[in-house]
Amino acid sequence: MKFIINLKDETRQLLTDVGLLAGRLGFGLFIAFGHGVGKLQNYSAYSAKFPDPLGIGSEISMALAIFAELVCGLLITFGVFTRVALTQLLVTMAVAAFIVHSQHPLFAAPGQPSKEFALVYLWGFLTLILTGPGKFSIDHLLVKKYSLNEA
Repeated sequence: MKFIINLKDETRQLLTDVGLLAGRLGFGLFIAFGHGVGKLQNYSAYSAKFPDPLGIGSEISMALAIFAELVCGLLITFGVFTRVALTQLLVTMAVAAFIVHSQHPLFAAPGQPSKEFALVYLWGFLTLILTGPGKFSIDHLLVKKYSLNEA
């Protein structure tokens, strides 16, 4: 137990960066392939009846959801423009939870609509936007390479 509590700073930082990588991979890949790809593959079948919570049209609403879930999901997976991509996902999940699923309960029986998944993604994306992508990201490499700060 003492080993877990008394980690060296280098070890603690490494575990933090690995944790951020795991979070980016998990949330990014699940949103991209679990939600974005399915919407893209079924665009013509679902776009006419896709929810239009912002009043911009069902097809545009679905296209924006696909962009956020698929494109931004992949961007956070690789840690590219991570915080910018996360803003799109935060907005998408907030609209899903608080507008599209506003009449649904927080938790529901399996197969029934609820706010739960949108809020779980929202919470994960909020955590990542606050922490940043971590050392194991393309963003980190770009900042390191093009930083004006000389150490």
